[in-house]
Amino acid sequence: MTGPPGVARPYVLLSCATSIDGYIDDATEERLLLSNDADLDRVDEVRAGCDAILVGAGTVRRDDPRLLVRCERRRAARVARGLPASPTRVTVTGCGDLDPQARLFTVGDTERIVYSASGAVEKTRHRLGALATVVDAGDPVDLVRMLADLAERGIGRLLVEGGAGVHGQFLAAGLADELHLVVAPFFVGDRRAPRFVGEGSFPWHPGRRAQVVEARQIGDVVLTRYALSERCEPTQAD
Repeated sequence: MTGPPGVARPYVLLSCATSIDGYIDDATEERLLLSNDADLDRVDEVRAGCDAILVGAGTVRRDDPRLLVRCERRRAARVARGLPASPTRVTVTGCGDLDPQARLFTVGDTERIVYSASGAVEKTRHRLGALATVVDAGDPVDLVRMLADLAERGIGRLLVEGGAGVHGQFLAAGLADELHLVVAPFFVGDRRAPRFVGEGSFPWHPGRRAQVVEARQIGDVVLTRYALSERCEPTQAD
């Protein structure tokens, strides 16, 4: 699936790491490390090949990510191609509760875009001021509208790094082209912890299986790449 016909949108790549039993974190206040150094470097390479990186507002509040390309060589290569050192950073909010002191808004000098539900646009603009471009994305937030706006801004490749609610919305709407799923070799086993996605109606089910285009071990974790649309690039090497 590729979303509504005739609506331009970026290539959408979802990236997630889980435990064996499908959890993306535990129930403690400290962030659970699911990946390893080699896989984090792979993710950095994927980031460097994208035009924008998106996370939900909950991820901004919980993890305080920078969403920057870390490797100086990759940053320099982007600049040599006439691109900013890191991709545009994007978040989505329904209520506008974003901390202007979050690293997303205070670290790095790449463009920041916040897609807000209509009812929270003024609140979000008041809180963030000149730190980000705040865009009305409908009420509730309309992912198709958001993706069309990103396409108009020149975003051709979007990396979605979470959290669970955002991943679930993209998947349920059939708006993802590719999924990178990394599985760490341990269990969480706590129903209070967040899972990769919750309940929902998804385009892939026992009668319509997603296509595996790559599976490989990276240190002690395993990466599986799934093609979720005909736009997926099966020969791409990360």
